Amino acid sequence: MEALRPAAEKDVLDAVAWALAGKRPLELVSGATKRGIGRPVGAEAVLDLSGLRGVLLYEPEELVLTARPGTPLSEIEALLAGNGQCLAFEPPDLGPLLGAAGAATLGGALAANLSGPRRPKAGAARDHLLGVKAVSGRAERFKSGGRVVKNVTGYDLPKLLAGSWGTLAAVTEATVKVLPAPEKLRTVLVAGLDPAQAAAAMGRVLSGPLEASGAAHLPAPVAAASAVARVRALGGAVTAFRVEGPAPSAEARAAELRALFAGAGPVEDLHGRNSRALWREIAGAAFFVDPPDRLVWRLSLPPAEGARAVAEIGRSLAAEAFYDWGGALVWLAVPGAAEAAGAGAIRRAAARRGGRATLVRAPEAARREVGAFHPLPAGRAALDARVKRAFDPEAVLNPGRMYDGS
Repeated sequence: MEALRPAAEKDVLDAVAWALAGKRPLELVSGATKRGIGRPVGAEAVLDLSGLRGVLLYEPEELVLTARPGTPLSEIEALLAGNGQCLAFEPPDLGPLLGAAGAATLGGALAANLSGPRRPKAGAARDHLLGVKAVSGRAERFKSGGRVVKNVTGYDLPKLLAGSWGTLAAVTEATVKVLPAPEKLRTVLVAGLDPAQAAAAMGRVLSGPLEASGAAHLPAPVAAASAVARVRALGGAVTAFRVEGPAPSAEARAAELRALFAGAGPVEDLHGRNSRALWREIAGAAFFVDPPDRLVWRLSLPPAEGARAVAEIGRSLAAEAFYDWGGALVWLAVPGAAEAAGAGAIRRAAARRGGRATLVRAPEAARREVGAFHPLPAGRAALDARVKRAFDPEAVLNPGRMYDGS
């Protein structure tokens, strides 16, 4: 397959114009760490944006950063850390889960709209995207948004592009909001809760005054797979609560959490390094990296429904799960043989509870057969198709990546 590697915005424009003139579909990639998510793209060439890299503007005092899409997240995070700042949406690294070598990039994080454990408190990636420059499937340059929230007028196209998986436009520049990094990080671990008890506890903490920035539940088999020794040492299910902020505040809220759960079972405390390691595992679903032949799903549900959905799925599949976002995000691993039939059971269980299920890791044949993203209602599918035609009438950008025929 031919690879086009633009070094400037004009090169992107020329590449899309070439594709449009010949009706040649393009597969858009940046760091390619999420290339295995979604339906296989029937493309004649790859538009590789990894050469469009570098931070163009960073104003720490204004909490804003502008960078090209191929800029590795590791570079951005190191730059921000040097000024005591961070990307608050905590983009997860799914490369190990997907067996993808390479570096996750800003463009990929925004195109996928993936957010880490801080999602309930800080919002999604799209909530931190202020402005973009991009090239549509019409081979037209456009820009939308700005460098501050008050500059966003008219249609908020950056929000539309976030989560579109490169099917609408090739972003050539993105401006994101950054925030001060927490001074201290503490995680309180509560052992022995079952999923229903954990869901109730996580809901109580996240809706209370302790301002937890993360709440997750690891059933015993998942906790046993953690690389953090103190998590494994608890010897059973583990429910984790994270608090961040100025040192006195973080310590005081961690103490309140320990007191709150003192009678619920063994309680453990993780400080900086171990705490960061645990939440990285949770964000990247690192517990499900091995064995690599298992299918991995991501279910978005009302927080109280996760345990019920997993119980229903478990009646027909040998499923293993853990819970993030206070129970609103369920990561699920099932045997590799559970493709079409398993997809139906999983999606029915999610839909019955007002949720949706995304197939994150699977062989190409399975992704082609059952699709990666949850099927849309007819009205929403028609709306999405009209939006796709408006940006990319000849379907030259990542055709079929999200839905068959898109």
